[in-house]
Amino acid sequence: MGSVANVLFVCTGNTCRSPMAEALLQFMKRSEEIKVKSAGVFAMDGSGASPYAKDALLEKGIAFSHSSSLLSGKDVEWATHILTMTGSHKQLMLEKFPDARGKIHTLSEYVHPASEARDVLDPYGGPPELYRATRDDLEEMLKLLVEKLEKE
Repeated sequence: MGSVANVLFVCTGNTCRSPMAEALLQFMKRSEEIKVKSAGVFAMDGSGASPYAKDALLEKGIAFSHSSSLLSGKDVEWATHILTMTGSHKQLMLEKFPDARGKIHTLSEYVHPASEARDVLDPYGGPPELYRATRDDLEEMLKLLVEKLEKE
């Protein structure tokens, strides 16, 4: 890995998917050159992560504390890679931050061929099993992300 990768995960409220992705990548990365944050396009600053999201991560031995953050221009500036959970998050980002176009992707399209790209399922309000399924989906994509970032 030749350069620092500042990865920003973006979802809606920054209480489920993007904090889980942040915590998982923090746990999985092997390089200090990979920095990671998360934010939400409609987040309320200071909310905690969903209890089921925390539980799903604890099952993998990952304890984390999280305070939600509304996406800001400062976050966009900091990031070298902005990875959204859905195509609609990506669209919102492109409309609001057109100058960041080259670094905004859905997580899925960034790690998969275009034909396999899809949204990450939103577990918000669902049962614990849905949070586990989202965690497992994120974990699979993040394995590919770590490999890709370490080759850059």
